[in-house]
Amino acid sequence: MSKTTVSRVLTGSPRVSADARAAVLRAIDQLGYVPNRAARSLVTRRTDTIALVVSERESRLFSEPFFAGTVRGINEELARTDYAFVLLSAEGDTARIERYIKNGHADGFILMSLHAQDPLLSLLVGTSTPVVLSGRPFLGESVPYVDADNRAGAATAVRHLVSRGRKRIVNIAGPDDMPVGVDRLDGFRDSLPPASKRSWRRFVAHGDFSEGSGEQAMYELLDRVPDADAVFAASDLMAVGALRALKNRGRSVPDDVAVVGFDDSHAARLTDPQLTTVRQPMEEMGRSLARVLLEQLTYPEKRPASLIIPTELIVRDSS
Repeated sequence: MSKTTVSRVLTGSPRVSADARAAVLRAIDQLGYVPNRAARSLVTRRTDTIALVVSERESRLFSEPFFAGTVRGINEELARTDYAFVLLSAEGDTARIERYIKNGHADGFILMSLHAQDPLLSLLVGTSTPVVLSGRPFLGESVPYVDADNRAGAATAVRHLVSRGRKRIVNIAGPDDMPVGVDRLDGFRDSLPPASKRSWRRFVAHGDFSEGSGEQAMYELLDRVPDADAVFAASDLMAVGALRALKNRGRSVPDDVAVVGFDDSHAARLTDPQLTTVRQPMEEMGRSLARVLLEQLTYPEKRPASLIIPTELIVRDSS
């Protein structure tokens, strides 16, 4: 049997008969042969590696529920394949990641938590490397993505507060240089009572999705809107920070101020009172990100469809 036939079987080429493929696979099994991945990559120019790049500092990457849940989903899906999975943090210094991309160390990339000035997406598009985004891209960027329905989820949260008779609803919004922050702010504004819509900016303070930023934003809002009777926070961790600030200011939840978060992370069930929140299925989003990228790698001539995953309001004691 020729080396060419064996090579075609090992690389999955369709240009091999069923009988020849069966014979090669029998021989591989009998000999206990394991392909040399490094040698094969020199021929195929594939690394059998997928990289997840998160544009946040490592402390946030390993502490925030959204990242942990999404990474679990990605890893679960890739575990069914022969691809290795590499996790890279790019906050503050993208030069190392840029070298990694230019040197072809991965066959495809998943980008998460991009900010407006992040250069990595443009670099990847320029190299024609398969890429998928976690979250809606900025305007003008046309790449596949997987995202929660952030605007609709935020609107549902505010409508819930309005239905509870709350009239002075404030918002701890996410960063305004990230589409997820913009979308959740838009959802908040969509469903405000008419009297609040005219001066909505007064009812908004921004955080960075972290617990500490939520606490500081809540203090700012209480100073600016002392008669606030509800708050929608664009992440569960910011809602946890808001609960701490409200307690420190002597405000009872939900009697004085109702609180709603976004994520339905484990933290939402540990607060006192337990947190009403908008559930986004983080592990499902991770699995979907992996599937969209694998589709590009399998069918490079086909552009996969982007996915918007529905959210769900989970009502607990805080509202």
